Amino acid sequence: MKVVHLYKDYYPPVFGGIEQTVSRLARGAVRAGHEVTVLCSAHGARRDLDEVVDGVRVIRCAEWARVASTPICPGMPGRLARLEADVLHLQFPSPPGEVSCLLTHQRTPMVVSYQADITRQAAVLPLYRPVIHAVLGRARVIMAASPQYIEHSAFLRHHRVRCRVVPLGIELEPFANLAGFDAEAAVLRARYGGGPLVIFVGRFRYYKGLRVLLRAMSAVRGTLVLVGGGGEESELRRLHVELGLGNRVHFAGSLDDTGLLAHYRAADVAVLPSILAAEAFGLVLIEAMASGLPVVSTELGTGTSFVNRHGETGLVVPPGDPAALAEALNLLLADPELRQRMGLAGIRRAREVFSADRMVATVLDVYREAVASVL
Repeated sequence: MKVVHLYKDYYPPVFGGIEQTVSRLARGAVRAGHEVTVLCSAHGARRDLDEVVDGVRVIRCAEWARVASTPICPGMPGRLARLEADVLHLQFPSPPGEVSCLLTHQRTPMVVSYQADITRQAAVLPLYRPVIHAVLGRARVIMAASPQYIEHSAFLRHHRVRCRVVPLGIELEPFANLAGFDAEAAVLRARYGGGPLVIFVGRFRYYKGLRVLLRAMSAVRGTLVLVGGGGEESELRRLHVELGLGNRVHFAGSLDDTGLLAHYRAADVAVLPSILAAEAFGLVLIEAMASGLPVVSTELGTGTSFVNRHGETGLVVPPGDPAALAEALNLLLADPELRQRMGLAGIRRAREVFSADRMVATVLDVYREAVASVL
C-alpha cells in the first residue's frame, strides 16, 4: 500500500506531539511493508527538500511565510498531485494539507486524524468553516483520539457516522526499566530540595495553564519542576519571582531522553494543568503513567480525561482553578499508598491502550477499510 501523510511539520526536527505521532505512524507502516511518503513544510526554508528518513520519504515543501502558526506552501498541491497514493492521511488542522487534498487526488481514499478544534484562531472560523466541512465530508474515515472529542467537537458531531476512536500511542519500552535511573534520580531529588516532587513536561504554550499552576504552588506542600521551555517562559519566570516561589519551583529546561527519564523517576506526581481544549490529548500523560506516576489533569472535554481516569490513574480537576489544583496535588503528595495504587493502574492502562504498536496496527486497519470502501 502507498500511503501519503500530510501535516504542516514533521519530526525530526520539529518536536511536537502531532509531529511525533506522524513519525511513529509512518515508520510503523514502513516496518509493516508499506511505502510511505510524508508531505510537510520545509519549516522556514524557501526551497523544497526530498529525503529519506528511517525508510520514510519526506518531502518538505518550500515555505514562503508562516501566519498564525500556519506555513504558506504554494507548491504543496502540485507536489501531492505528482505522487502515487492508495490512501491519503491528513492531520487536522493543517491548512496546507487540507487545501492540497481538496485540489488533487479527488478519487484517492482519504482518512483524517482530527487532532483539535480551532480555538486561538477562532476569528477565522467563518471563512474556514466551509473548508473544514469539505475536508471532513470527503474523508472515508475520521479518527479521533478519544470518544470525548467526538462528543464535544462542534464539527465532528455532523460526521459522527464515519468517526472512529483511535487512541494515540508512544513507545513504552524506555519506561519499562526506570529503576536503572535510581542514582540519577537521587541526585535530582537532592538538587530540588529532597522533598515531595511534582513534575510538568511540555512546551510552555498559552493553553497549558502554567500560570494557574504557579499560583497553585503557593499552597502545595512540595516542589515543582518545569521541564520544557519556549512560548511563555519569560512571563512564567516573571510570575515566579512576583509570587515569591523561590526554590519551590525550578525551571529545568529542555532535556534529552536520559534526563527526562531520570526526572520522571525522581518525581512523585505529574501534572498537566491545561486550560483550553487546544490540549486535545496529552501524550505526556501517557509518559507519566508509563513511568508509574499518578497524574493530575483538568477536565477540558477532550482526550485528557480519557487518558487519565479520575480516581483510577490520577485526579481530574476543573481548569483554571488554582485552589482545586493545589488540593489534588496535596492529596496525592500526602498519601504514598494512593500514589502507588494509581501509579500501577497508570502503567497497566498505558500498556493496554496507549502503545505505539497498537496505534499503528489500528491505523493500518483504518487504511484498509478506507481503500475497501471504493473497491
